[in-house]
Amino acid sequence: MNTTEDEYYEIRMRGQLDDHWSAWFEGLTLTPLENGKTLIAGPVQDQAALHGILAKIRDLDLHLLSVICIQVGAERK
Repeated sequence: MNTTEDEYYEIRMRGQLDDHWSAWFEGLTLTPLENGKTLIAGPVQDQAALHGILAKIRDLDLHLLSVICIQVGAERK
């Protein structure tokens, strides 16, 4: 499903990645969290792009904790 505007996603996973992985994750922001977790956040073009990001997490053998979609125009924390 293509959308006319990108949707903002917050993806949490167990495992530490630093900012040098950002380009590999299509320019999304990577933020190390406490307890060895990482937040990947930013706009995602469509469902195909989201599945590509999730496949990269799988390929790195990282444990996916959550995927949250925040609609465009919604207040972001």
